[in-house]
Amino acid sequence: MFDFIPQEYEKLVNIIFLFITAFIAHHGITYRNNDGEKDFVRLLFGCIAGVYFFLVLFKDVLGLISF
Repeated sequence: MFDFIPQEYEKLVNIIFLFITAFIAHHGITYRNNDGEKDFVRLLFGCIAGVYFFLVLFKDVLGLISF
């Protein structure tokens, strides 16, 4: 994913990236304001973070897909 990171640290960086994007996706998708309504912008960025989470998981960590 990142070309400037040495090969021995790439798996660690991918795992850290997965944790961060999973947190952002979960927060963005499940957030509700005081009135119980969902915010469109948080839903949008939560879904984008979810897409990147699954992309890195299946492509870089598990190696199931390739482009």
